[in-house]
This record gives sequence, structure tokens and C-alpha cells, in this order.
Amino acid sequence: MPVFLPKEMAKHITDLSPEFFKSRGIEAVVLDVDNTLTTHGNPVPAEGVPEWIGRMKDAGLELTILSNNYRERVEPFARKLGLDFISMACKPLTFGLTRACRRYDLKPRQVCLIGDQIFTDIVGGNLKGVLTVLVEPYELEHKWSFRLKRRLERPIIRRYRKKKGGSL
Repeated sequence: MPVFLPKEMAKHITDLSPEFFKSRGIEAVVLDVDNTLTTHGNPVPAEGVPEWIGRMKDAGLELTILSNNYRERVEPFARKLGLDFISMACKPLTFGLTRACRRYDLKPRQVCLIGDQIFTDIVGGNLKGVLTVLVEPYELEHKWSFRLKRRLERPIIRRYRKKKGGSL
């Protein structure tokens, strides 16, 4: 079960401070897009995200987007935020995370992955050995496959909260 448990949880990405990362030896933050930086399919970052990105860059953190989505979705979004990106990452497989670690010449223990889905983001990050942070989705998706995944995530989130006492 530990591969399914995030190392940390937060309500939104904007709740995480540069000190959170620095105190854990993190030098690069890898970001999911949909329901992590914006609502699903939205081409505009959520409120506060561009400012958060600026604070992280000012603190000297490397940032990149890692998404299972197509380049046509990810590239324009990443460009708006001035970030590098890796599309078609195939999470939970670790190929995309390996590319991100190599891009910045960092070991997995120096990298954090933030995402909203346990079975893609958190599992992939835990398999690679990076710090994983699960954020609450901005909105719940309506497709049956997403509803099923969210239902399966509930006991894992309850276990995290019992173990750690809630989110950050």
C-alpha cells in the first residue's frame, strides 16, 4: 500500500511554500496540469498559480510540467507559465520523471512531484523515489473513469489522514 500513499498532502499547490521544498532538500518541482494547476482541460492557470510559480522560481527551484496529455494541450499551457514541459509522460510509468531528473541532473530524492491523482501521479512518483504531494482537485471530473478512480482513492486518502493527521 505505501506506493499508493502520498508523502504529503495539500489543499492546493499554492499552499506550498519555498521553505516546504528547501527543508526537504528539493531542488526541482515536477507539476501535473489538469486539476493541479487549473481545472481539467482549462487553458488558463487557476487563480494564484502564476504568482506561485514566480515565487518558486525566485527561490531558485527548477519547475517543469509533466503530463500524460498531448503536446497540443500541454505546450501552450506551459508557455503561459514560462515552464518547460514533458507531454505524453505515461504516468505511472517513470519514463517522464526520469527525463525530468536528467534534465536538471538531479537524483530522485532532490525532486518533488505534485499531482491530483493517486494512481498516476503518486504511484509514478513513489516508484521513482521522488517526494510526492497529492493536492485536492480543483473540480471533480464527470467521466465514469475519473469517478471510479476518485472513489478508489478515498480509502487511501483516509489512511493518509489517519497516519499523518490531515493535509499540510
